[in-house]
Amino acid sequence: MTQRFLLFALSIFLAVLLLDQWSKRLILEQFTSYDHAAIEVTSFFNIVLVWNTGVSFGLFASHRQPLLLTAVSAVIIIMLVIWLMKNTSKLVAASLGCVIGGAVANVIDRLRFGAVTDFLDFHIGAYHWPAFNVADSCIFIGVVLLSVSSMFAPNSQTKDKESSS
Repeated sequence: MTQRFLLFALSIFLAVLLLDQWSKRLILEQFTSYDHAAIEVTSFFNIVLVWNTGVSFGLFASHRQPLLLTAVSAVIIIMLVIWLMKNTSKLVAASLGCVIGGAVANVIDRLRFGAVTDFLDFHIGAYHWPAFNVADSCIFIGVVLLSVSSMFAPNSQTKDKESSS
């Protein structure tokens, strides 16, 4: 059963990785072909090109440490893969596939460009949420699913008490 979940997570990982890298390639082609500061899609959403040298929301961007951030990401990815290999839940497998896929996609950007390519820009009037990408979205979705899984998964202590009764 665990091997089936591992293959399921691997398929999600690959889908996230490919979708993210494909979308970033499209954005990079668009912004090198045209001189746009932003492409307005709706009154609350733009496509932009932002190079994020920091972590989430651009934190620590002024430190410009792509190798350090890549190393930290690699350690986290390894820990998540170990968790995935011990996993017995389809929801956790899907969640970890999303998180690992997004993390690896952003590591690829850091290794290629020294920064992560962000391009999704939501805003209300002049207030803009920090730009993000498909990988960031998948990491967020994966973390939310892991949270849901932990809230609704049977507690191992409860299982032990029930089996001893």
